[in-house]
Amino acid sequence: MGRYVTQRLMLAGLTLVLVSIIVFTLLRVVVPLVYGDAVDIIAAEYGGTDPELVQQLKDDYGLSEALVPQYLGWAGSILRGDLGESLFNGRSVTGEVADRLPVSFELGLVGLISSVLFSVPMGVAAAVAQNRWPDYFLRTSAILVDSIPGFWLAIMIITFGSIWFNWAPPLKFEYLQDDPIAHIKIMAMPALLIGLTPSGSLIRLVRTQMLEVMRQDYIRTARAKGLTGRTVVFAHALRNAPLPVVTVIGLSLPGLVAGTAIFESIFSLPGMGQYLVSSVGNLDYPVIMATVFIFSVLIVLSNLAVDVSYTFIDPRVRL
Repeated sequence: MGRYVTQRLMLAGLTLVLVSIIVFTLLRVVVPLVYGDAVDIIAAEYGGTDPELVQQLKDDYGLSEALVPQYLGWAGSILRGDLGESLFNGRSVTGEVADRLPVSFELGLVGLISSVLFSVPMGVAAAVAQNRWPDYFLRTSAILVDSIPGFWLAIMIITFGSIWFNWAPPLKFEYLQDDPIAHIKIMAMPALLIGLTPSGSLIRLVRTQMLEVMRQDYIRTARAKGLTGRTVVFAHALRNAPLPVVTVIGLSLPGLVAGTAIFESIFSLPGMGQYLVSSVGNLDYPVIMATVFIFSVLIVLSNLAVDVSYTFIDPRVRL
């Protein structure tokens, strides 16, 4: 196990280096050819495109150096825990990430937990009641959930909530340590809506895996021995069905954390998704590279955690 984890961490480090090189190259070489340079946007705010002003801004922001020294300087700062400063407001990216990442992580984690708590029992129930009306109802509901965009549902809830019930989400964000009650009121709705997004697919996946396991010989043997249906389902079938489900769940968390931008905008939440979207509009290189790098780290660590968890879930799996 230790050797496997060490090998995977080395591979993860190489993956992150390649991701950082690709992102840096795209931002500093490809994007300026299509959309222009961040310095041009900053210079336009000063009311002109004077070449001397542009050159001065490049020197101030360290953008006049060759690409390789720029990348090495940025990579060295990352290793020291310094994510740089925003080109547009001068704020520390590290400080912004420290404030915003917990918000997005909480949204994604609570959404994922709520999705699992809802989807797994529904998938098991659909498998147990195969080809009967509960199965048809649950499968139809799963397809319906997959078909409804979460952001559209969020907009409808806010719109009709304000019209019919005079309700609207709080505009001022409160952190958990400052006001726990207000924080829960702010975060509950978007977290549940985020969790609704993968629920339909997860219900169908759990149902499929349960049906496959329940056709195995040892399940028929357990029933032949006189075990109750509940014991067969939960003690035998469910314990041997979760590997693909765990894979989907484990790899969903980084996507949920990174994909909260729309919900953060709708509910006015200061998270990483909103931070990334605003920085992309300004071509704020340090912010974009830092956020993409952080999301890459989350994805790599989630992959590693899923792989290692296999040996604890199913002893038949050996690394």
